[in-house]
Amino acid sequence: MSMSEQNTTIWKAPVATAPIDATVTIPGSKSLSNRFLILAALSRKPVRIEGLLRSRDTELMMGALKALGVAFQEDATEPTTVTVIPPAEGFTGNTEVFCGLAGTVMRFVPPLTLFAKGPVRFDGDEQAYARPMGPVLEGMRQLGARIEFEGEEGHLPFTVTPPVQLGNLKGKPQKVRIDSSASSQFISGLLLIGSRLPDGLILEHTGVQLPSMPHIRMTMEDVDAAGGHIEMPQRGRWIVDHAELQMAAHVVVEPDLSNAAPFLGAALIASGSVRIPNWPAHTTQPGGFLPHILHRFGASITLGGEPFNEVNDCECFPDDYNGILEVSSDGVIEGLGECDLSAIGEITPSIAAIAVFANAPSVLVGIGHLRGHETNRLEALATEINRVGSDAQEEAEGLSIAPVARDLMHGAVMETYADHRMATFAAMLGLAIDGIEVTNVETTRKTIPDFVGMWNGMLRGK
Repeated sequence: MSMSEQNTTIWKAPVATAPIDATVTIPGSKSLSNRFLILAALSRKPVRIEGLLRSRDTELMMGALKALGVAFQEDATEPTTVTVIPPAEGFTGNTEVFCGLAGTVMRFVPPLTLFAKGPVRFDGDEQAYARPMGPVLEGMRQLGARIEFEGEEGHLPFTVTPPVQLGNLKGKPQKVRIDSSASSQFISGLLLIGSRLPDGLILEHTGVQLPSMPHIRMTMEDVDAAGGHIEMPQRGRWIVDHAELQMAAHVVVEPDLSNAAPFLGAALIASGSVRIPNWPAHTTQPGGFLPHILHRFGASITLGGEPFNEVNDCECFPDDYNGILEVSSDGVIEGLGECDLSAIGEITPSIAAIAVFANAPSVLVGIGHLRGHETNRLEALATEINRVGSDAQEEAEGLSIAPVARDLMHGAVMETYADHRMATFAAMLGLAIDGIEVTNVETTRKTIPDFVGMWNGMLRGK
């Protein structure tokens, strides 16, 4: 695929003509893959990563790290196994990094340049110029970096010149205050490098809302596993101790639970059963909340063969849990009413697709920050839902979806806005609405290398 995610292909989304009965194996987590790559680059010794997602976003991350002097050895027989070799002499400077449209690349890699040997220029896809970058760059500025913008301040493209000397010469942690209301990635990007600062870091969030806390907790857990130590004494404040990071010599990436959402949602929209193997018993991924949401929609859910226990979900995993999550539905979908998705905003498109076919309204709240994702997802979702004859309204902090009879909805050419989750959202609608055509379905390569093949395979019962 070219460096731009735009293309002109049209894909006719298949209609489900019978209840689904399929097992779907999901590739590795993008969020964990790119965090592991960053932490491996910050380690002292090589790290072997197994189950690494090989998608556009992770390829962009590897390319960015290569530009900074990190080396990679790929397994000759298994491309998802990669050994990361950190640069012995530190990150190189006087180089360029291309971010594409990958939020984790444009928010996680710039902080690494605090330790580079010279200026580093960052650029990306044209669509990436609209994505906010200001808070993480402001945090870097407070740590001594100089940022020069070529266009709009706080956005790509820009050049980072690292500080002459890190640390405040007082032997105390450096304090950084930023507003991370638009994305948890601003916090995660700084937490990932805080251990490398000579005296650690105290990071404070100044905004009112803090989206996607599971992603922040994921970052904290990953840093701790690599030998660091992060405390969150109160919500919105983190203390990162100075530490020499070193990941385990061999780590394994969990499947991407958020990418399971379209496939599991298909069991509700088309009726039937979908099974996902290797579902972790405990996870920091936001997709770990999917059983809760799907249960509220009326699905029957089992974990390792045992019924999902909504009241006491922490105890619902059987002792001999085999890693299989199964979602089944008779096709009757209950409306969610008001549902706060602030912690799991990235799976909103899949939840919205299911809500389109519900028997009562769903009001998805706590997701105003989705306006700053790959596209303005709230506006895009409302536009595309209304395009097929359903009823959605964009709200200040969310999206309301009212029920419309399936036979009143109709096919249409649906836009994806170079956003992988809008493409999978359109495919989900196409299960029950004949005539759905999807522009640029190849944008799904961002996180699912063969989405179309997996989707067709699911409908064939594979």
